Amino acid sequence: MAAARTDFKGGSRGHGTGSRFRAVGRALRLPVTGTARGIRRATHAHGAGESGLGKLIELHGVNGAGDVMITVALASTVFFSVPTDEARGRVALYLAITMAPFTLLAPVIGPLLDRLPHGRRAAMAAAMGARALLALVLSGAVISGSIGLYPAALGVLVASKAYGVVRSAVVPRLLPPRFSLVKANSRVTLCGLLATGVAAPIAAGLQMVGPRWPLYGAFVIFVAGTVLSFTLPPTVDSARGESRALLAADEHHLHGTLRGPGKRPGLRTVGPAVTHALAANAGIRCLSGFLIFFLAFLLRVHPLSGQSAAVSLGIVGVAAGAGNALGTAVGAWLRSRAPEIIIVTVVAIVLGAAVTAAVFFSTVLVACLAAIAGFAQALAKLSLDALIQRDVPEQVRTSAFARSETLLQVSWVLGGAVGIVLPLNGTLGLSVAAAIIAAGWLTTVRGLLDSARHGGRVRPGVA
Repeated sequence: MAAARTDFKGGSRGHGTGSRFRAVGRALRLPVTGTARGIRRATHAHGAGESGLGKLIELHGVNGAGDVMITVALASTVFFSVPTDEARGRVALYLAITMAPFTLLAPVIGPLLDRLPHGRRAAMAAAMGARALLALVLSGAVISGSIGLYPAALGVLVASKAYGVVRSAVVPRLLPPRFSLVKANSRVTLCGLLATGVAAPIAAGLQMVGPRWPLYGAFVIFVAGTVLSFTLPPTVDSARGESRALLAADEHHLHGTLRGPGKRPGLRTVGPAVTHALAANAGIRCLSGFLIFFLAFLLRVHPLSGQSAAVSLGIVGVAAGAGNALGTAVGAWLRSRAPEIIIVTVVAIVLGAAVTAAVFFSTVLVACLAAIAGFAQALAKLSLDALIQRDVPEQVRTSAFARSETLLQVSWVLGGAVGIVLPLNGTLGLSVAAAIIAAGWLTTVRGLLDSARHGGRVRPGVA
């Protein structure tokens, strides 16, 4: 009996110790598992989990985190590690070797992916996997400073934009019942912004450990993204009922035998409201690329009053990100109400902000312009999505998204090229920014207002 009591007490003590260890383990896991469950509930709400949209939202968050890791590593190598004059030369070389070829390749990306609708999951996985491998290549190039950094950076850029084109084409196929396209894109964009905001300081911390470490982090993230791409539902790869879209205002832009009498054309056209909205968005995206490159050098030479160059860039970057997040939230709230009026209004606001910042150049106005430009870019893009959903036939909607996204990416590249070659004069640069946005606004305002007056009715499309 004494031995039995001893065994029982020993077992009780062992059981109590094990319970305590398990309790400590649960307490340590709780922040991670609790956060993961909270993210899953948010991304899978309102039917997004059942339709597969929730998985795409999470995948886009992974994409944003990986991209910012590579961006921090490249910015530190090409931009921050050398004097300003040398940095301008390096960035100009970066643009020449990466952006210029990308400008030629980007118009091909959308149509090429458009011809492979049955492999969208594989295309997204390939874009993730390619960036994982290129991150490893870049981890060696940032140490040696070899010319191989630039082709690898071009590969990252092309893969990133290819993912963006495919993602835009996938969203319409994963909409839950009674779920608008604007709301879906708002969730996807907001998750990407939040992931970028979380990953940016982590990347900065890894950069302090060593220039390779953000790229190692990007490798791990993109490997995870490669796996997640194949968890999307099979409907992503279905092209049933789809045709290819031609980004033209009316049927008169069709050509060849497609316009023959009694023949059913294989291409469909989009309405004039969509093409005007796309032109306005291209102007905003061009402004975004311009501001990123121009302000990066301007604030390095002339930082915000009382701040260092790094802090000045951080303030402007946070302002732009906050504006983008606010625009996404407002777009989700407005849904698809009067998208033409929204685009005309936000572009006019950006134009006024750019003109004001150019005339009364100051620290506060530069930060305000960055925030307003981010707000306008998000809200105008969501309004464009609403117009595509409203005016473009369902059979070609996926194609229209892919091609419009490609055009917007090219606009961003062209804006960045203008920003890098301008003299570092604040008033001059912001005057050019105002001219860019004015060109986009003046050429589209009449068409958008006409479309709004007619209640969104467009000329009959081609059957």
